[in-house]
Amino acid sequence: MLPNSSQVRGWIMTSNRPSLPTPGSTGSDLSSSTSSNNSDNNQIPNLHSLQNSSSQLSIKSNSWRASVNFGSKGVSVADSEGFSISRREINDDDARLVYVNDPLKTNETFEFCGNSIRTGKYSVFTFLPRNLFEQFHRVAYMYFLIIAILNQLPQLAVFGRGASILPLASVLFVTAVKDAYEDWRRHKADKIENNRLSSVLVNDRFQHKRSKDIQVGEIVKVSADETIPCDIVVLSTSDPTGVAYVQTINLDGESNLKTRYAKQETLSKVPEKDVISGLIKCEKPNRNIYGFQANMEVDGKRVSLGPSNIILRGCVIKNTDWVVGVVVYAGRETKAMLNNSGAPSKRSRLETHMNREIILLSFFLVTLCIIVSACAGFWLKRHQDELDIMPFYRRKDYSKEQVENYNYYGLGMEIFFSFLMSVIVFQIMIPISLYISMELVRVGQAYFMIRDDKMFDAASNTKFQCRALNINEDLGQIKYVFSDKTGTLTENKMEFQFASISGVDYSGEKIEFYGEQGAYNIQVDGQVWRPKMKVQVDSKLLKLSKTRNDTKSSKEIYDFFLALAACNTIVPIVVNTSNPNEKLIDYQGESPDEQALVYAAAAYGFMLIERTSGHIVIDIQGERQRFNVLGMHEFDSDRKRMSVILGYPDSTVKVFVKGADTTMFKVIDESLNLSVVKSTENHLHSYSSIGLRTLVVGMRALSIAEFDTWQTSYEIASTALMGRAGLLRKVAINIENNLSLLGASAIEDRLQKGVPEAIESLRKAGIKVWVLTGDKQETAISIGYSSKLLTSKMMQIIINNNSKMSCKKSLEDALITSRKLINVTRASEDDESSVALIIDGTSLVYILDSELEEQLFELASKCAVVLCCRVAPLQKAGIVALIKNRTDDMTLAIGDGANDVSMIQMADVGVGISGQEGRQAVMASDFAMGQFRFLVPLMLVHGHWNYQRMAYMILYNFYRNALFVFILFWYVLYTGFTLTTSITEWSSVLYSVIYTAIPTIVVGILDKDLSRKSLMTYPQLYGSGQRKESYNAKLFWVTMVDTLWQSVVVFFIPLLAFWESDIDSSSLGDLWTLAVVFIVNIHLAMDVIRWTWISHASIWGSIIATCICVIVIDAIPALPGYWAIFNLASSGLFWICLLGILIASMIPRFIVKMFMQHCKPCDRQIAREAEKFQNAMEITRNGEIEMNLPHR
Repeated sequence: MLPNSSQVRGWIMTSNRPSLPTPGSTGSDLSSSTSSNNSDNNQIPNLHSLQNSSSQLSIKSNSWRASVNFGSKGVSVADSEGFSISRREINDDDARLVYVNDPLKTNETFEFCGNSIRTGKYSVFTFLPRNLFEQFHRVAYMYFLIIAILNQLPQLAVFGRGASILPLASVLFVTAVKDAYEDWRRHKADKIENNRLSSVLVNDRFQHKRSKDIQVGEIVKVSADETIPCDIVVLSTSDPTGVAYVQTINLDGESNLKTRYAKQETLSKVPEKDVISGLIKCEKPNRNIYGFQANMEVDGKRVSLGPSNIILRGCVIKNTDWVVGVVVYAGRETKAMLNNSGAPSKRSRLETHMNREIILLSFFLVTLCIIVSACAGFWLKRHQDELDIMPFYRRKDYSKEQVENYNYYGLGMEIFFSFLMSVIVFQIMIPISLYISMELVRVGQAYFMIRDDKMFDAASNTKFQCRALNINEDLGQIKYVFSDKTGTLTENKMEFQFASISGVDYSGEKIEFYGEQGAYNIQVDGQVWRPKMKVQVDSKLLKLSKTRNDTKSSKEIYDFFLALAACNTIVPIVVNTSNPNEKLIDYQGESPDEQALVYAAAAYGFMLIERTSGHIVIDIQGERQRFNVLGMHEFDSDRKRMSVILGYPDSTVKVFVKGADTTMFKVIDESLNLSVVKSTENHLHSYSSIGLRTLVVGMRALSIAEFDTWQTSYEIASTALMGRAGLLRKVAINIENNLSLLGASAIEDRLQKGVPEAIESLRKAGIKVWVLTGDKQETAISIGYSSKLLTSKMMQIIINNNSKMSCKKSLEDALITSRKLINVTRASEDDESSVALIIDGTSLVYILDSELEEQLFELASKCAVVLCCRVAPLQKAGIVALIKNRTDDMTLAIGDGANDVSMIQMADVGVGISGQEGRQAVMASDFAMGQFRFLVPLMLVHGHWNYQRMAYMILYNFYRNALFVFILFWYVLYTGFTLTTSITEWSSVLYSVIYTAIPTIVVGILDKDLSRKSLMTYPQLYGSGQRKESYNAKLFWVTMVDTLWQSVVVFFIPLLAFWESDIDSSSLGDLWTLAVVFIVNIHLAMDVIRWTWISHASIWGSIIATCICVIVIDAIPALPGYWAIFNLASSGLFWICLLGILIASMIPRFIVKMFMQHCKPCDRQIAREAEKFQNAMEITRNGEIEMNLPHR
């Protein structure tokens, strides 16, 4: 029989303090969340045995959803096997056996991992070989290593052996020092963590033990504000109900408190007094931080364990004096350490294209070497009879009485040696310094992005974060932006707006019901408690909610707000104020939707004030009532609803259910009141059409037989070894039916500031914005209009089907329609902007990973806007892959929640929003910021700058090194192909290090082709990056032709000028060195647009530094070319040659630049001229600059 009311009142605990979280968390949008939260370890007491005992409920937090591949050609979450193992049932072979308080027996058969951790990559002995191995993964490094080795051979020694090693050694040394410092910091942190003291039960007493010495099977005790040293199953806590509150910010970035529970069977045991023993059979270590499946045998009973019974390493105990638990995973086998792998690395698109040019330069280098070696062979063949006595190439040594042969290996080997020596001499054709320069430039660019106050969010005190330094320039080439809606386009700060109760729409006059004398509050121990958040309430509904009578309307309003207050996982926290007699109740939870609903219930007089694992206390219009939480089925993406079973003070039992309308109306008993259902559906449509998020609420009473049936089924399902998750889902579905419709709620999630303007700017920039959301179609469309994503001129193509055939038919019809529309409007400049595709997740299930993908891609590529509704996380990744795998266009994904992680990692560039849904998206992203609108300055300003700078720097490095190689090549042709050089080996080494390196780095960081104002005013300027105007094959070959011309001028003018003089080769080498350095720096100066004192210092300083170095080198008697520069500079012909070289080499470049700028200017040049001459803006109407039409 059911307990009577006096018995129920006897369950009420004496503590009046509000408890912290009940287990679990729902998604931020109950109608669309895709995380699976199954209560697969709830222990539900027998209703008949509740007398004189408190109901101990263990309700699961978050469990991992089975990995379903919705994506394009194999899109999946990283390490899906590791993540999905928690959903596979464990058997003896896959299980880990942990003997409680018996580490010796636990580790007897299999010695489990100790608790020592190591995040450092290297040791003293492995650092050098491993670091070198990792660095030589770069092919260019291998190339220069081979060059340095060849130069050590006597037959091939062109440069000094030390000088040939210096460039590569410098690069390797700088990188090694950086890696060593980073690893030293990791080792230091490991040492601190491993030596942290923890309380471990030894010989019935808790003793301090270093963290690294803890073993699986030992019992540990953790006090408040301490960090959990390993993964432990909770045995008992300081709270009499067995609840523990933990903060997981070190694990998943979320600051909200979460609850964990001890089982009833171990809660009362005192470790120092009672003998604690048992056997835990759990799954093997895996990466799923949201899933845990195990059983525990204790005192002859077997109880199930789930995620709400385990606390993971790195969590911090809060609002709980102490927690006692048994270690199940330690050290590197803990879930936190298994997840310590980071996001997948991404490579810049520009760097990928650069590798193509490096391969071309390699072929060009080989061609030069073949020419030289072939010519050397012909020369040797032609002069083979003169080699014995020919100067500079004597085969015979006549200096001794007996004639000896010099080293001569025959014609074939001499040709081969000439080829290898050519490779050594021309080695800098491949710019080794370019890699270091790119890293330094990216660091500088990131510094200025981080310090940009235009991307600082004052509301959340959030700075821009640059989490990946290797793809800065990709921000300037984006063609597709994939955005989440909730928390990304919107604030994710929910405000309760309207309610439909029993078919009556309460969306009338609003009054602010907070901070006034009449605001709802309660009295507790002489103090006034009131909700922390203000809520606007409907005056009519507020009046009705205060009416206490037995009318049907009054009861339905009562049940509706009771459902809002009880059917959730919100935890009330009491917050002190400046007034000691007043306190605020802060409702904490992982779902902003639930917070809004609970605050709304409190505003209408249903104030949740206490929650424990077994009951909740709600102050209803001044009367405090306690309800026993007899069971809870949390939200999952299959059911799309959650339910709670409440035991009333009058001994009745009811189940309350809330969820998405698409699933709730399937379990509503329409026969009870069909008119109410129809009215509610109409209200839902009107709410969603103005962009509100909706939930449907239902309820039904349970008989004793129904409850007993549910309880029996639940106990069987929760302790099942096989198919536990599926059985629990069936149990939930069986009880969530034949519901009476209570009503629906409407919550507003307002757009973030500047979102419409940001989307409009992105579209003007030629960027296609796609929104991927889990919301209803009507809600998403409404947000589309308010954000200016959709316009009234657009034709909407809507696809929402329930079968593959219907999807195929819809796609075919949509393609025909879009083609007709495009043909009609082809003359328009914006011919594609009139089509918008709206598709739901159900349709995507049938389309993605099937032959229909191609049709979807063709259709989507014709649309200016694509809006995907009701999509799962992996479907988001699948949509990104649809574009990424079929086009060369670059993609960017932006989101704020855990359900956006797969999309963020799939895109070329991932941006995380520091929002209300934790920090998982930020932790998986390449860049992070506080607001969506910051995407505009990030891409249109910094992305544009970064791309232009990096593209120019790469081409400039190719030009700079190729020019030097051509000088060496021409010299070889005039010296009998002997591979001697007139330029000293030290000048060759310093050329890429001191003479020319610093200016290109400075310009790569500081130069700006356009001002921020111009880039923000004219978003069309962003298109230059999409069209690859600053780096392409044409520019590369034009640069090489210019390089060839300059090399001819530099080499032949001095050669002809001093042809009949007695000048030595070292003097000519100094002249060539100075001429090349002057030319490349002046070349750079001609292209600098925004001069700063740093730019001046670096460019002109490099020229001065070169002169000083040449003087110093020639002043050292031990080096070749002693005093050459002094003899050369005393000749007037030297200065005439230097001036003539500079003028002759730059004239073609100057003419071409002037012609292109004045006769065929690009958009950037037009805008730049407008910046210089403000009156040029008056040429066109409305002060607009006429841009060139985009290339189609």
